[in-house]
Amino acid sequence: MSNKALIVIDVQNDFCPGGALAVAGGDEIVPLVNDIAAGFEHVILTQDWHAQRHSSFASSHPGRQPFETIRVAYGDQTLWPDHCIQGSGGANFHPDLNRMKAELIIRKGFRPAIDSYSAFFENDRITPTGLAGYLRERGIDDLTLVGLATDYCVAYSALDAVAQGFRTRVRLDACRAIDLGGSLAAMTERMRQAGVSLA
Repeated sequence: MSNKALIVIDVQNDFCPGGALAVAGGDEIVPLVNDIAAGFEHVILTQDWHAQRHSSFASSHPGRQPFETIRVAYGDQTLWPDHCIQGSGGANFHPDLNRMKAELIIRKGFRPAIDSYSAFFENDRITPTGLAGYLRERGIDDLTLVGLATDYCVAYSALDAVAQGFRTRVRLDACRAIDLGGSLAAMTERMRQAGVSLA
């Protein structure tokens, strides 16, 4: 059995053009992600899955605007437009994403008081998603990450994967970034310094 897995991060309608938190060119990666997935025995998807009135939504904080930063119990929190609300069309995977090979879907951000970028931990850095344990039980220790967005959910997942002892690479050609205030360059450098292979 293969020890390698592809983790496809948040390829959902709200992160694609026309969505509530659209990443420029987000839909462009779907054919490449499908091609990459064909070469993996193990494919895992993550899905942003927010409750209505989630604490990370600017609309939950009167007088605040999307992309402002506030201080919360677990640190700084960027406020986002309402997006990927449970059961909504925006939370659905992009219709062209091939989901047939997915053996696991990790839903994240469903706890109303904690945002979640990483596939491994909520943003409090304490609450695990269970993904690391799943991978270890399956004997998987070599991860490739693709998806949306490079500088947020992909980068935080990659940093946590390395910290958890997994060999980790990010296929930058199969990712797209938000690039909020230079976040793409900053997070790319953080990944490189942490030992993530950037392909």
